Amino acid sequence: MFSRDTARTVVGIIGNVISFILFLSPVPTFVKIWKKKSVEQFSAVPYLATFVNCALWVLYGLPMVHPHSQLVVTTNGIGLAIEIVYLLLFLIYSDAKKRLRILFIIVVEIVFVAALAVLVLTLAHTWKLRSAIVGSICMVGNIMMYASPLAVMKLVISTKSVEYMPFFLSLFSFANAVSWTAYAFIRIDPYILAPNGMGGLLGLAQLILYALYYNSTKRIIAEREAAKGEVGLAHKGDTKVPNNEP
Repeated sequence: MFSRDTARTVVGIIGNVISFILFLSPVPTFVKIWKKKSVEQFSAVPYLATFVNCALWVLYGLPMVHPHSQLVVTTNGIGLAIEIVYLLLFLIYSDAKKRLRILFIIVVEIVFVAALAVLVLTLAHTWKLRSAIVGSICMVGNIMMYASPLAVMKLVISTKSVEYMPFFLSLFSFANAVSWTAYAFIRIDPYILAPNGMGGLLGLAQLILYALYYNSTKRIIAEREAAKGEVGLAHKGDTKVPNNEP
């Protein structure tokens, strides 16, 4: 029989692996952005929310804030590094207006986390108090991360297309939330349990939307490609043949 601590460690390792896959799941999206040299209608909100969320959980997992939380630090430290790369690509391939807005939000998030760390470590003198303060804020950050695709979900419903809602990001967001909910259940940690439980429901909602609008997305893309082809043929037809008669 596994002890609760052993079970928690095993589930935490599984959560780390799923989280790592989650952080890498937008890679196909960013390959597309890199090839087209444009972010098109892709939203930076999920990546901004995940960036600040990872930074907050790294702070929460520090030994002087919440002891015995190394697995929380490792997964979110890796996530933080990956999100920095994604946001750099957004900054490179966004228009000037969007680039300034994203940069402003990043600076605000960095200042917020840094100020929180300084205040908690200097004014709160017990790890229980530090855990309560940072954990409560982490709950908000985690809910923001899981709720960030709501804007994309609205776009999906209005356009009846999931083209700009990456499937693997939705899938592994759901799996990640379920794994960390299980982790928090083994030795009750409300700061991890509450937001990940909600995240599981939001992730499931995204997957349901994907299933509902998958076929209509294929039809919309096919119609767009057909329209492009017709425009191309029309342009060729309009090309004048040089008159070589004397």
